Amino acid sequence: MRRYFGRKLLVYALTFVVAVTVNWMIPRFMPGDPVAGMLARAGVSQPAAVEAMRVYYTNLFGLDRPLWQQYASFWGTLLRGDFGISIWLFPTPVSTVILRAVPYTLGLMVPAVLLSWVAGNRLGAFAARRRLLDNTVLPLGYVLTATPYMWLAVILAWGLGVVAGWFPVAGGYSFSLQPSFTAGFLLDLLHHWVLPFLSLFLVALGGWAIGMRNMIIYELESDYASYLAALGAPARLIRRYAFRNAVLPQITGLALQLGVLVAGALVTEIVFSYPGLGSLILKAIQNQDFFLLQGTFMFIVIGVLVANFVIDLVYVVVDPRTRAGMAGARG
Repeated sequence: MRRYFGRKLLVYALTFVVAVTVNWMIPRFMPGDPVAGMLARAGVSQPAAVEAMRVYYTNLFGLDRPLWQQYASFWGTLLRGDFGISIWLFPTPVSTVILRAVPYTLGLMVPAVLLSWVAGNRLGAFAARRRLLDNTVLPLGYVLTATPYMWLAVILAWGLGVVAGWFPVAGGYSFSLQPSFTAGFLLDLLHHWVLPFLSLFLVALGGWAIGMRNMIIYELESDYASYLAALGAPARLIRRYAFRNAVLPQITGLALQLGVLVAGALVTEIVFSYPGLGSLILKAIQNQDFFLLQGTFMFIVIGVLVANFVIDLVYVVVDPRTRAGMAGARG
């Protein structure tokens, strides 16, 4: 088992190096001049002052150095946990800006991912045994899983927000409130959370339901299920074994789909102007903020890699065949 996780850690480390390199390259090859954008927002128009501030900010952010020095410096600051200073919100550190947005993204993503996975698997398992439910779940699941996150978010905002007026369509909380741990603010926060959550939950729900439905049918038609039925085993016991075997590919699918779900969450946040990492990325792109863009992407990369590693650990725990294979490899 130690050798298995050693190989896994090596793969994740190489993935991290490649992701960091790509993350460093993308902003620097984007068109535009971040320093000029900063000076324009500051309202500086005198040529001498513009040149002086340009030299100052260029030296401050290291944009005048060769690319290899910028790359080496980026790794050095990254290993120290320093993502630099935001150009858009100068002189606020990037880590401070990101930490303000992280709770909103995690509060949106974690419930959507976990609840859609649990509910989708249960719904798919029920649909595999009941024809009436199957005729409903299967077409609806195909429609939901093929729906773009952004399009569903717009439909929900229009239908439940604009037309029905049940939920707000923008922001993480009402602008008239100040963030606090009061009942009024938390209820308002939950009110703004519902529509972004539904747009993520519904799309993911359809995919998990279809996957589990197909896996349950495959397991119920397998040889061991027929053998147990011939021995007179109760149908409930056979379905329980089928569900346990069918859920293993779904755990693997959760790791594979995590990146897609993160991308969907970021797009959904932009649609609803939700103050999470998605809105932060949009602001960073609009303002050519290299450091904020790199820091946000880096947080997402680290989060996805850690989540995938945790899923690998869970898979080893729930699948005894994996542990048996590791023991056999040691022997």
